[in-house]
Amino acid sequence: MARMNIPLEALTSRLNLQGRFDSVRSQSIANRFANLKPVGEFLDIKRIGRPANIGELQTRVNYNLSYFSSNYAVLFVMLSIYSLLTNLLLFFVILLVVGGMFGIGKLQGADLDMGFARFTSSQLYTGLLIVSVPLGLWASPIATVLWLVGATAVSILGHASLMDRPIEASFSEEAV
Repeated sequence: MARMNIPLEALTSRLNLQGRFDSVRSQSIANRFANLKPVGEFLDIKRIGRPANIGELQTRVNYNLSYFSSNYAVLFVMLSIYSLLTNLLLFFVILLVVGGMFGIGKLQGADLDMGFARFTSSQLYTGLLIVSVPLGLWASPIATVLWLVGATAVSILGHASLMDRPIEASFSEEAV
């Protein structure tokens, strides 16, 4: 299977985020989640506070997005699982498509002989498409993705803007 390359340069150049996604692209999944922060540190109530001005807000968000990036990735995965469990039809359609593609792939190009009928791989793919597209549209995937984007943005940006940086980080930044 060929590796899919996402052109992040097209997005990052317009949003002025050139170096932000370089580490994401070069890391494996195990390395990505190796620097998970403990839940006690991630949800430290003593460090929650309102930023004094927009400069402090920007500093907090920049610091917390890099410091808690693995925790935010886990939060996104948890919200994704929640959205699939609350939209069972979409979950069924995804399982149907993945299972159908896997089953048709297991035939390795051979025809499926049911005894009363013989189906080619092309007919099976067409049948899967005819069944899954209407079900997929009925399952409202666009609304689910928009909810996921909104819930993730509110959760992550809310946490990143309200969580104050540790005192050690403030002192290390001011040292000359």
